[in-house]
This record gives sequence, structure tokens and C-alpha cells, in this order.
Amino acid sequence: MTKKAVVLVSGGLDSATTLAIARHEGFECYALSFDYGQRHRSELDAAQRVSSALGAVEHKVMRVDTGGMGGSALTDLSIEVPEAPSEQIPVTYVPARNTVFLSLALGWAEVLGAHDIYIGVNAVDYSGYPDCRPEFIKAFEQLANLATKAGVEGEHFTVHTPLILLSKGDIVSRGVELGLDYAMTVSCYQADEQGRACGRCDSCRYRARGFSEAGIQDPTRYQPG
Repeated sequence: MTKKAVVLVSGGLDSATTLAIARHEGFECYALSFDYGQRHRSELDAAQRVSSALGAVEHKVMRVDTGGMGGSALTDLSIEVPEAPSEQIPVTYVPARNTVFLSLALGWAEVLGAHDIYIGVNAVDYSGYPDCRPEFIKAFEQLANLATKAGVEGEHFTVHTPLILLSKGDIVSRGVELGLDYAMTVSCYQADEQGRACGRCDSCRYRARGFSEAGIQDPTRYQPG
């Protein structure tokens, strides 16, 4: 019997690799993306490309108005995306984003009869977001098994984080091993309508470092200038 998994797919490098891993591990994958008021829709276009290319059974896009909360450069155009490294949690952090996203993934998983959720969080090469840490994932998994009908009835939900302790270079190498075409993906916080990256934000820097560390040519398309 084929196992089902809900896989969070943003359209970026990490989530695409996570989807490739879930498929490789034998899961029938249901891809879930979010239109959450982010700066650009090119990442959602990328999520559709990735989900289709990697054979997701379904790709669902849910609308969540995190922009209504404000407080993040990714949802509030009046806040500039920082282009210099920060020792603090940067303003690109979206309050409670992964908590909200995982909760909706959990709900869909319960409806599908799936007991596995994959998310591409990383605790090594990342911007210091608190909802990317192993402690958070462990706590959410415990919540998932307490707060659902399936959990109460004896089913067990597992939140898989296959990238959480990998460097960006290791992530890129793993994706290439699985035949992933990273040209499909968009990681930039302020990509243009064509999906071209700025090359300056945190996400662009980590992505470029990953390809450099892996010794693999970077297929990222950059904005001119």
C-alpha cells in the first residue's frame, strides 16, 4: 500500500529538494503551497512547476492572509528587504508562519488519511528563524498527535525534516543526486515577475553559497544591473 505524505512546497531550493526526497522515500506526495500575501507570485509559479515535474498527485494552493498581521518585509511592501547580514532575527521573519502552515498541512493530511508531513526547514544555513529549529518541529509533532481525531484514535503523525541538519551545499548535492533541476526553483525574497533573483538578499546569498560549496554550476537567473 502506497503511503501518502503532505509536502510543503514554496517553490524554493529547500522545499523542492524536500519533495524530491519524499518521493524517493516512496511516498505518494500531495504538495501544499501558500498564497500568504508574499511580495511576489513567481515563487508560486515555481511551486507549480516543481510539483508537476516531481509527480505530485495534487498541488494545492491555500490562501492565508499573514499580511493582515504585518511585521514582515515579505508581506509588507513598506518594509525593505535587508541586503546586509544581521546578527538578529531579520525582518524577513513572518510571525508564526511555519506554525500556521504546518497546522493547515496537518488538517489536509488528516483528511487525506496521510500520517506524514514533510517540510524543508534548515537549522544550519538559515536566517535564524525560530520556527526552523528542531525544538519547534518536535513540539509541533507532539501537538499534532494531541490535537487531531486521528491522533486520539491511535494514529501517529510524523513531521519529516530531511534538511534540518544539512548545509546548503549538502542540500544542493542531494537534490542533484535525485535528478532535481534547480533552474525550476525561485528562492529570492524579492524576485521579479519573471522569477529572476536580486542576488543580494539573505536567501540569494545562502543559495549561491550552496551551489559554490557543492561545486555545481548555479542555474539561478538574476535581474540585470
